Amino acid sequence: MITGASKGLGAALAGEMASLGARVALVARGATELEAVAARIRAQGGDAHALPADMGDKRAIHAIAGAAAAVVGPIDVLIHNASTLGPTPLRLLLDTECEDLSAVLETNLIGPFRLTRVIAGAMALRGSGLVVHVSSDAAVAAYPRWGAYGVSKAALDHLNRSWAVELPEVRFFSVDPGEMDTDMHAAAVPEANRATLARPLDVARRIARMIVDSDRIESGSRLVVTP
Repeated sequence: MITGASKGLGAALAGEMASLGARVALVARGATELEAVAARIRAQGGDAHALPADMGDKRAIHAIAGAAAAVVGPIDVLIHNASTLGPTPLRLLLDTECEDLSAVLETNLIGPFRLTRVIAGAMALRGSGLVVHVSSDAAVAAYPRWGAYGVSKAALDHLNRSWAVELPEVRFFSVDPGEMDTDMHAAAVPEANRATLARPLDVARRIARMIVDSDRIESGSRLVVTP
């Protein structure tokens, strides 16, 4: 199950995991884009299902989990990729409305917490399962105007570690994918030279390899995708 799967890294991860034989349940707000990703995977022989939903909506979480289990069976791997920057152009913290900070936290932190809470219990009962949190270098380095997003990702990293010590039956890791040529990066840094940015597909392949080799990774670890 992959959230934020309608574009960028999420869509690339969906295709890569499907190419490795996974049945993938794709979650994102944009129904049209999401179905296009799922259709493209199916056209290539994969098993993909589009589940339009908003990770920031508390009422949607149980429906997401139930729908995913119905189409792909028990969730073995849960990838929290859905993220929002908040308002763009990015703002200084003094200019950030409380409601905007709250909305960023709902999608980037509280949503993953809620969905893991629903799914990881069944993983623990089965004695297996993996939860991946997509983080950012903004989680460990403070950048001007990235405050809301950075705070959410720093908290997500610590949530990852906390889950790991509380649920030893399930494996957890967070991963910093680095700077990629995505719509989100363009919205945050419109002046960036796209030629210097990593392709989401290349990053997705490296993360997929981490997932395949996750039994060698210490649960709770924070990993960084290197070029």
